[in-house]
Amino acid sequence: MRAIVYSQTGGPDVLRLVERLVPATAAGQVRVRVHISGVNPTDWKSRRGSAPGEATPFAEVVPNQDGAGTVDALGDGVAGLEIGQRVWIREAAWQRADGTAQEYVVLPAANVAVLPPGASIELGASLGIPALTAHRCLTSSEFGPHRLSPGSLAGRAVLVAGGAGAVGHAAIQLARWAGAEVITTVSGPVKAELARRAGADHVINYRTQEPAAEIQKLTPHGVDIVVEVAPSKNAALNSGIVASRATIAIYANNGGDELTLPIRSHMTTNTRVQFVLIYRVDPEAKAHAVAAVSAAAADGALQVGEDAGLPLHHFPLERTADAHAAVEAGVVGKVLIDVI
Repeated sequence: MRAIVYSQTGGPDVLRLVERLVPATAAGQVRVRVHISGVNPTDWKSRRGSAPGEATPFAEVVPNQDGAGTVDALGDGVAGLEIGQRVWIREAAWQRADGTAQEYVVLPAANVAVLPPGASIELGASLGIPALTAHRCLTSSEFGPHRLSPGSLAGRAVLVAGGAGAVGHAAIQLARWAGAEVITTVSGPVKAELARRAGADHVINYRTQEPAAEIQKLTPHGVDIVVEVAPSKNAALNSGIVASRATIAIYANNGGDELTLPIRSHMTTNTRVQFVLIYRVDPEAKAHAVAAVSAAAADGALQVGEDAGLPLHHFPLERTADAHAAVEAGVVGKVLIDVI
């Protein structure tokens, strides 16, 4: 089978196409015939490491956490999956050597979820890390819910920073599915249109509008949940628009690695600041996220593509380096690798 591997950290040029044997399954494992591999920022950051030329934790690493395909083989003890079933994959390369940038991948059954009949393979490959991260951000409030469902966020105001990104896009769609009023901030008219297509109720261009004033007009009581991609840049904004006992859920460090918060104002509002790294979320919360994301996909609430606010950029497997470079350069939309 064809696979993309790297044996040392560095730029996209460290990725190379090789031939490997099709892996066998052990007890509790599933072999998936990968149709599409999804690329996330975490994939190129793992590939780059802390410096170029460093040894990888395994002799060869296959990149990419997410993907979608069909079940090809089942190890002993695997229940709830069948040969030929369409599935979506998450965290394939987390503390493992084998990600989804290859024709077949073997991974624990817990990392494989059934793709609902109405959901496309493209959607399946786009879920994984972005959708699970969005779900965790939206359910980390002290008020709950622990698992999203239709109406579970009714009456809440949600601010999604960077609504045109993959996590932001998923957060908009999941929050709308759960009944929240969704506000998002973007950097320009193209991204504003994408956020509207994703389903945001209100879109604010922070380069031409004053976000705090606009948000305060929309939600006089304040925002209940902030899904935050740039906490350093948005610290002052968030302190001025959060509601009493609001949650600021931080999943990235865009714009700076350090965060300074005004203590008194956040004490007054009893603000909760929740950091989110989906790989280390507790198993129960992750199980809730997988179930809710699958349910939202089955309901048609999660969509991808230009019309749904998340443009898709396809690359063949042999151009995985170009796919990684596109994500690293900040392309707007979702980068997918067509494995077959």
